[in-house]
Amino acid sequence: MDATRESSASTSPSAASNEVLTQAARRRTFAVISHPDAGKSTLTEALALHAHVITEAGATHGKAGRKATVSDWMEMEQARGISISSTALQFEHDGIVFNLVDTRGHSDFSEDTYRVLSAVDFAVMLLDGAKGLEPQTLKLFDVCRRSGIPVITVVNKWDRPGLDPLELMDQIEQRIALRPTPLTWPVGIAGEFQGVIDRRDGTGIEYLRTAGGATMAGQVIHSPDEAAERFGEPWALASEEDELLSASEGDHDPEQFLAGRTTPVLFAAASLNFGISQLLEVMVTIAPSPRARPDIAGVPRPVDGDFSAFIFKIQAGMNTAHRDHVAFARVCSGVFHRGDVLTHSQSGRPFATKYAQSVFGRHRETADTAYPGDVVGLVNASQLSIGDTLFAESAVRYPPIPSFAPEHFAVVRSRDAGRHKQFRRGIDQLDREGVVQVLRSDLRGDQAPVLAAVGPMQFEVVVDRLRREFQTEVSLDLLDYHLALQVDADGALVVNGQPGAEVLTRTDGTRLAVFADKWRMQRIARENPALVLESLAAGAV
Repeated sequence: MDATRESSASTSPSAASNEVLTQAARRRTFAVISHPDAGKSTLTEALALHAHVITEAGATHGKAGRKATVSDWMEMEQARGISISSTALQFEHDGIVFNLVDTRGHSDFSEDTYRVLSAVDFAVMLLDGAKGLEPQTLKLFDVCRRSGIPVITVVNKWDRPGLDPLELMDQIEQRIALRPTPLTWPVGIAGEFQGVIDRRDGTGIEYLRTAGGATMAGQVIHSPDEAAERFGEPWALASEEDELLSASEGDHDPEQFLAGRTTPVLFAAASLNFGISQLLEVMVTIAPSPRARPDIAGVPRPVDGDFSAFIFKIQAGMNTAHRDHVAFARVCSGVFHRGDVLTHSQSGRPFATKYAQSVFGRHRETADTAYPGDVVGLVNASQLSIGDTLFAESAVRYPPIPSFAPEHFAVVRSRDAGRHKQFRRGIDQLDREGVVQVLRSDLRGDQAPVLAAVGPMQFEVVVDRLRREFQTEVSLDLLDYHLALQVDADGALVVNGQPGAEVLTRTDGTRLAVFADKWRMQRIARENPALVLESLAAGAV
């Protein structure tokens, strides 16, 4: 037994409970979500830079010259300049432990983003100051609101020409029904970003550029009178808008924010590291720490109760030297100790935690202890699936994470019949990770499973990973299906006899009736009144 375990074993229950509550209060577990190309990976780098975790940001003057960021490490990500995987980054700042769960930036991977949102306590929504609320942004805001996740909004790229800031506030309030309550307000129009008014104390913050934004930007704090003299007319205009915001109920209210009715707003230029220290400060002071999480019956599990966690992501290929895969577990209650034997709620079997790690991008180190809000990487946990629960002592099971209704379908086959074992092993692995849904039927056989995806880029990831990790070249034949609904056994017999439709079975046993379009589905349903079709994954983006 190591020193940590000896200490906890000799501590009274009340003292142990107090320690868990203290540690949980220090945690801030969040995701950064945005429309593609809003600057999410750049913001992630800037946060790590300002927290003194790294010494130089990965962004230079643009994507053509950009270094690989700590959160974008797959070959396809570096080639395309987008995030198609998600990782966990843990760092400490001002006595607070931040757990940043990175999300996939492309809308084709919105299902993965939904899983990540199930594991966080709040979200940072990144808007492009020139584009405002884009379609993917609207969907993500909607998911956060319906899930009760508080949202902090960051208007990024204010160093470039863009929209009027008051127009952006109107967009947020009118289109997503969240009242914006800016904590900082820009001095200078978009493209002429000089600094901000800190609306909490009225001071002016002047930002100082560094070469290419690669190192932490300096800042000078001015009193209101000093700021008026330093900035001149831009300060006067910003001050007028500040007064207008206060008169229109635009001031921050902690209760309204935590209830998901308002969103604090900050202005930034992540590529220059402007506004990042203010974001960190806001997350330290107003963002929520872990709270009791309801189990599958709706009963909250106290943060200081017995240990529990759930799996929200499985990621393979993080270590190129080994074909390992990591199950990411969000700690919900109690204390995690590496080496503990836990119970897998779904199977009732024991699960040993000898190989547990904390993650910083692609880099990993052994995690001996973790508290509520922390994310632990469990290596080679082949028996775990997304949505599974682990617990110690008193049993608990958290609600499953729903799968989305797919809209794209393709038959996948190995080009080399001699590598069928590798092909099947790869398909099973990608299915378990949730990269795609894998559907099968007796008619098509096991050598030609059907891949079902929310977006077509998921197919590209499958082809790429089968080639790189399993040395298997495959062919894809797209199917002319675009709608999937759940069907029972009797309904499957009806649908399978219809043109433009068939029934396939997902790995979890769910029968999916797939149709060419909604009109085909409606015709079949009209001709077969007893047919029962149910929608999939309510609440999906």
